[in-house]
Amino acid sequence: MSESTYTVTGMTCGHCVSSVTEEISQIGGVQKVDVELASGKVTVTSDQPVAEDDVRTAVTEAGYTLVAS
Repeated sequence: MSESTYTVTGMTCGHCVSSVTEEISQIGGVQKVDVELASGKVTVTSDQPVAEDDVRTAVTEAGYTLVAS
């Protein structure tokens, strides 16, 4: 298992959290997505390391911004 942490900006409500979770969950190999609304912290648990570009694309698709790590 692999775990990565990212910061997402622009989320303001539970719907935002759901959108980000849904989009990231569609990335192949992702097992679990935990999103903390207050901090913008997103933790992705996956079978193998997930490319940051894939996470960035998913977050952008949801309408938010992934802060550069």
